[in-house]
Amino acid sequence: MTQPRNGRRPLIVGRPALIMVDFQRGGAYVPGEENGIPRMSGSEERNRIGRTLVTAARASAIPVVFIQEVHRPDGIDFGRELDGREDVHCLEGLRSTEIAAEQVDFRPGDYLVPKRRYSAFYGTDLEILLKGLKVQTLILAGGLTDVCVHYSFVDAHQGDYYCRVVEDGVIGSSVDAHDAALRAMEYLQSGARRQSTEILRAFAAWKGTDAPLTQPLGEPA
Repeated sequence: MTQPRNGRRPLIVGRPALIMVDFQRGGAYVPGEENGIPRMSGSEERNRIGRTLVTAARASAIPVVFIQEVHRPDGIDFGRELDGREDVHCLEGLRSTEIAAEQVDFRPGDYLVPKRRYSAFYGTDLEILLKGLKVQTLILAGGLTDVCVHYSFVDAHQGDYYCRVVEDGVIGSSVDAHDAALRAMEYLQSGARRQSTEILRAFAAWKGTDAPLTQPLGEPA
């Protein structure tokens, strides 16, 4: 059976979730770098768009999942992460590693998935959470476009999720790497690249179109 190409499908297929990848405080320890990680400019604008997406998702009862990269202070869980351009980053207990709560409206009780690797799926309980929420479409924002967003997108794609990346809501390690990663994600799923304005319209249209995603424990679905 021939399946319709992704670009011809609705932006949201089934139930959606907003995946906020590594919206963390960071710290300007080295010029042009934050928390040991090179990155292109645009963090403030990305945070502004991220907060707008969170607000819209909450208003439409769409679950928001915050992803947080975090490493043990002794560095035992870095693995091969320091073999390239990146220096030590995202250590436990540092303010710079915390979710940028004020900037993106992270609240106590929100879904939070810590990770030790780039992908939000690798060695985490994200898959269990998404299955519990009966999610089919993932909307990804955050950073880095070419690292944690891309790796998470690929794992989601291989897990048969419909994936959308908010291209004005992500930043990369460089402009070239950012652009290349967006092209690579679009290659995997036609129509994956979306502007935040498209996502916001889709969130508004979603409101009230499906049953609640969760219910109190003990109550029938």
